[in-house]
Amino acid sequence: MDWIRLVASVATRLCRSRGEPPIASFSIGLKGESPDLIAARKVAAFLGTKHYEFTFTLQDGLDVLRKLVWHLETFDVTTIRASTPMFLLSRRIKAIGYKMVLSGEGSDEELAGYLYFHNAPSAAELHKEAVNRVKNLHTSDCLRANKSTAAWGLEVRVPFLDKDFIDVVMGFDPAEKLFGPKVGRGEKYILRKAFEDEETPYLPTDVLWRQKEQFSDGVGYSWIDTLIETASQTVSDEDFAKRHERWPETTPATKEAYFYRSVFDTLFHHAQAKHTVDTWVPTWGASKDPSGRAQKFHEAHDETK
Repeated sequence: MDWIRLVASVATRLCRSRGEPPIASFSIGLKGESPDLIAARKVAAFLGTKHYEFTFTLQDGLDVLRKLVWHLETFDVTTIRASTPMFLLSRRIKAIGYKMVLSGEGSDEELAGYLYFHNAPSAAELHKEAVNRVKNLHTSDCLRANKSTAAWGLEVRVPFLDKDFIDVVMGFDPAEKLFGPKVGRGEKYILRKAFEDEETPYLPTDVLWRQKEQFSDGVGYSWIDTLIETASQTVSDEDFAKRHERWPETTPATKEAYFYRSVFDTLFHHAQAKHTVDTWVPTWGASKDPSGRAQKFHEAHDETK
């Protein structure tokens, strides 16, 4: 969630210019293994925010999965993975008295920031995929942000999805959004470069140029590993082999997806319920797992070591 830190930086500057008190910032992760917690702590100290850091356990996450699927109304793997820590964080934020938060959804879609975009065959194909991702945010990241927070009566605002910002960013030459060794730059180079200021930096340099870490990875790598393992133990090989018989449409590709679909079906019985769900996997690349960590371009963050 590095780009919400950029939002926090801009908000901090605005508050200072108006003589207002520091903003509050929030982070959550698995104790002792979350690269996002370390980065958030560093940024909070740099900006001087009133920072709240929370941790959750693997069991905490597993315990809320059924309730979470009910709130999300989806069985999409990546949405459920990332929504769990956001759901737990929203509960804590509301409990200490805050009613509205800013979040960073949209920038990865607009600027082709997900690591699988590294495999885009051309600038034109990259742009086509980015447009598709932006148009379908209501089924993925915006669904997550809206419903994970609304479950606790918390409101969320998404500055990167301001209409004027979208119009500008989606009008860029798609070739400028390409990244990787062939073009010699990292993902979302345009946004990083725009906020690179040596005299009055917006963020610590190592955070500003830090490789994209998806929220479900950034809370701690064992979170996704645990979900995969739990599903493997819950769904039998026999049942998984017959998944096409149970679900001829939108057939789960993995045991984890099977597990979420089973939970969804126990909560939403109408035959048409499945048609409200959009699932997605990376468009290009060998791995079809939606985790950024599954992409070969991913570099593990080692801030906690």
